[in-house]
Amino acid sequence: MIPLSEHLKLRQAEVDAALDRLTPAETTLPETIHKAMRYSLFAGGKRIRPALCLEAAAAISDVAPGVFEAACSLEMIHTYSLIHDDLPALDNDDYRRGKLTNHKVFGEAMAILAGDSLLTLAFQTLTRAAGLDAAGKVALMEELSFASGTDEGMIGGQVIDIESERLPPTAELLARIHRAKTGALLRASVRMGAVCAGADSAQMAAISRYGEHIGLAFQIVDDILDVEESSEALGKTAGKDAAQGKITFPAVYGLETSRAMAAAECTEAHAALEVFGERAVRLHQLADLIVHRKA
Repeated sequence: MIPLSEHLKLRQAEVDAALDRLTPAETTLPETIHKAMRYSLFAGGKRIRPALCLEAAAAISDVAPGVFEAACSLEMIHTYSLIHDDLPALDNDDYRRGKLTNHKVFGEAMAILAGDSLLTLAFQTLTRAAGLDAAGKVALMEELSFASGTDEGMIGGQVIDIESERLPPTAELLARIHRAKTGALLRASVRMGAVCAGADSAQMAAISRYGEHIGLAFQIVDDILDVEESSEALGKTAGKDAAQGKITFPAVYGLETSRAMAAAECTEAHAALEVFGERAVRLHQLADLIVHRKA
């Protein structure tokens, strides 16, 4: 078995090829919007959500129709959220993944529309999921729309995050924000892979637990890195959470306890994979990568 780093490079190449195929070319009219969409979509993301989707499917079955469309739809939603997050009305950031943010290159209006377009394209992509029947496509759309939406989904978490700025940091408020803002889409990533692979109820329950634990671990580590790493290492402005008065894990629990919490979530994620045996080796490795990453 090749090392995870090499495996992820192969997965990233597969996902990038699928994204290139599924996203209109820069020469497609109107050209500006397609250039803006592709600028952020191919800005060098690690493709963690697509990788989780693909590896969840592989842990269940060798056959998973529509899994690349599912994986790409997740990256489209994630990229749209980053474009909008960086806008002046939200986080007002100049850099993302080491490059100028979308609105700094294309202007605010086009950046808003680029995000809207990727959101729309994500669901169009699921309608084209190769080899998947109508029920499977509907199940994928339900997963993605819930994870992206207002009721315990990504947008709902963002709303709570905005409205809680400068409020006293509490554990309850922190949990509400990040279970929705970050955790929901990571949980959906593995659940969508499981849908494509035809998971039974026990497998879906196990993969959902895994997704919940890595989702929380991911956000804890993100908050720690915002405190400890440089802007150059992160590819975005470091220290913005504290500057904006955001409620984070270090703000509530401190750095050492936050590290211990991330490690505990990783342990729980590993335990959730027991039902899959050796087929889940890549998911185990991804859990460790999420907790021990430096950017």
